[in-house]
Amino acid sequence: MFGTPRDVTLAELALETFFPAEDDERRIVVTLVHFVWTFAVRLLLIEDDIMVGRALVDALTHDGCAIDWISEGQLAEPMMDDAAYAAILLDLGLPGRSGLALLRNARARDVRIPIIVVTARDAVADRIEGLDAGADDYILKPFEVGELQARLRAVLRRRAGHADSLIGTKRLQLDLNSREALFEGERVTLTAREFSVLRALLERPGAILSREQLEERVYGWDDAVTSNAVEFIIHGLRRRLHSNAIRNVRGLGWLVPKNDT
Repeated sequence: MFGTPRDVTLAELALETFFPAEDDERRIVVTLVHFVWTFAVRLLLIEDDIMVGRALVDALTHDGCAIDWISEGQLAEPMMDDAAYAAILLDLGLPGRSGLALLRNARARDVRIPIIVVTARDAVADRIEGLDAGADDYILKPFEVGELQARLRAVLRRRAGHADSLIGTKRLQLDLNSREALFEGERVTLTAREFSVLRALLERPGAILSREQLEERVYGWDDAVTSNAVEFIIHGLRRRLHSNAIRNVRGLGWLVPKNDT
């Protein structure tokens, strides 16, 4: 169904907080997930099934994503306004507030983050309702994680305005499928954080991104970020690619030159 999830250890979970319910109420579990290895794309997972949620976190972090996982509908709603998320994975059957209500309310607030509905509701009418409410995609449980990953890549390509897996300029490109950079046609292997920073820059060539904007793309909740973390990542990218592949605008941030598109 979701592959074989291994045990989630304390080293992998920065915080797991359980809020006990009243005697006759459903237990609400809000899990804030911060994994200790590197991340590339930040996702919001809204899912109340602990087994499913942990399996998805396990699979997607190994695919280079940072996952913030919350399991109660009402608490999830304000998180959907956070533009730092590249996409949202949304279950429909949630305690507190239904996923469909969350979806409709988000679109009514002009939240433009891609939302993929992940649910067991397989009726055609449910699928039509979810898509018409503003879902970018709709995937049925049980599913293969590889299919979800492919759908995520497709949604993110569409969000960036690209039909294929390559984004960037004529001189410097990023392959979203292989997670490699191409500098003047030569492929370069990247770490997950290098991929994340370069993706943010290449989605908007010529635009200056600040340290804070880049940090949001790299780190999950409660991650300890050193003051020079972004500079260290960019230094590594320049060393791998070229000294002027990424330019610093003093006091403002960094950009990839647009004039070679």
